[in-house]
Amino acid sequence: MRIQPGIYRHYKGPEYRVFGVARHSETEEQVVVYQALYGEYSLWIRPLSMFLESVDVDGERVPRFALVQAEDDLFSRGAP
Repeated sequence: MRIQPGIYRHYKGPEYRVFGVARHSETEEQVVVYQALYGEYSLWIRPLSMFLESVDVDGERVPRFALVQAEDDLFSRGAP
């Protein structure tokens, strides 16, 4: 499965840049690779299924991460 690279807003407010989906070398689980756009700009990974799920906020279902601005996929091109 693919995910649109770009800027996403977490339901708690902070924004992140999503680079794409990677695969865990041992389990082959798909994980999203993303970077915080605040503080130390640290890199993070989260299981794709968790990244895409909705959460309950004040009795309302909202996406955990919502796309704010799409960006080009840097990794979709074939290797030279």
